[in-house]
Amino acid sequence: MRFISTRGESPAVSFSTAVEEGLAPDGGLYLPESLPDIRPHLDDWEKLPYPELCAQFISLFATDIDIEQLRIMTVGAYSDFDDPRIAPLRRLDRKTHLLELFHGPTLAFKDFALQLLGKLYANQIQRTGRTISVLGATSGDTGAAAIHGLLGCAGVHTFILYPDGRVSPLQERQMACTGAVEVFPLAIEGSFDDAQTALKEVFSDTEFAKEVGLSAVNSINLARILAQCVYYLYAWFQLSESERRDCIFVVPTGNFGNVLAGWLVRKMGLPVSGFRVATNQNDILHRLFQTGAYEVGAVTPSLAPSMDIQIASNFERFLYYQLEGNGREVRKVMQKLRISGRHQFTTLATHGFTSSSADDRDIPKLIKNVFDQFGVVIDPHTACAFKDRGDTHEVILATAHPAKFPETILKVLGSEPTHPILEVLKERPIVKHSVKPTPDAIKAFMRHALC
Repeated sequence: MRFISTRGESPAVSFSTAVEEGLAPDGGLYLPESLPDIRPHLDDWEKLPYPELCAQFISLFATDIDIEQLRIMTVGAYSDFDDPRIAPLRRLDRKTHLLELFHGPTLAFKDFALQLLGKLYANQIQRTGRTISVLGATSGDTGAAAIHGLLGCAGVHTFILYPDGRVSPLQERQMACTGAVEVFPLAIEGSFDDAQTALKEVFSDTEFAKEVGLSAVNSINLARILAQCVYYLYAWFQLSESERRDCIFVVPTGNFGNVLAGWLVRKMGLPVSGFRVATNQNDILHRLFQTGAYEVGAVTPSLAPSMDIQIASNFERFLYYQLEGNGREVRKVMQKLRISGRHQFTTLATHGFTSSSADDRDIPKLIKNVFDQFGVVIDPHTACAFKDRGDTHEVILATAHPAKFPETILKVLGSEPTHPILEVLKERPIVKHSVKPTPDAIKAFMRHALC
């Protein structure tokens, strides 16, 4: 299988090249030339354990990697999860399930993709002998998951941009308390969008990318999206036949990658009724599906900081399908957004998407309501998914462990959730580097660090 850019001006590449480059040379995002039909595989996949299901699914795309190698990688990727089911589905009531995606080593859904991406990078370095400089931007969980997934991977240096003071204290500690000399947490002034914009400009410098062996861990990397597709399959297999027929996945999302993964599986043939995009008060995606206008606004810090985003990277992949694969039109819209920050769709085919938004007044109430009704403690991001619930059967994605946000939970419920992984971090010193969110400053820091 070959992979093409959403902007249509880069040559098609293999899976391994798409993973290594992250961002296509023309500034677009990689997608498969065509999506496979997974319907013939569903019966065979239904009873598989999570690592084997992941290997089988990824093998449809990674046609340049032997299936036995993929099995070794997927088994290794999910060996540190603290629940043997990897992604357990908890029934809350007659029409509600909670898909727990926080059992990985950094207690967030990002572990599903980034643990596997670390194995893919290690395999790639072993085959090519080329070292890699990983650059990512995070609004909280991506950075910690990326760093943990790449720790100990020979030949990899990891640079993670994050907005200083705008991630939770424990999210920062997960990035800045590793003690690893090959890990560089880069604290910037501004928002996640500032970090992400600078990151994309760094990647657009193809000479620098070659110089340092640049690769991406953000969800601009297609491997991230494909790995996240698997837990939608796994959850669907755990439902009864009647529940499968009218199932809607409710997905807390800011960068659109988490919900895009599920939507792509639907395009491949999984019979899912639809998806509800659950945002916080930074609700650009909610406004898009309500009005047809994609309009970038100012980022407002919130109780759900990982979704404090106004420029959703993976929107470009959805745009590609919205524009029926017309790379020229994708380029025009993305250029318009870069200049004006706004695009009005005359017709928006929502493809089964609905949306909701919960602000900082809603989130504490939702956490309290879920605890009172079900006896379950949820984190602030998952809480957003409980706003404006419908009458259909819902699978709500629980994207992070509540112990990562102890101040909010303590204030709402009167007790502070804990987790052994996080308690250890509280005793370690924070080591971070202040960098301006400009391409020149980031490149200068990386060059100095790699000397």
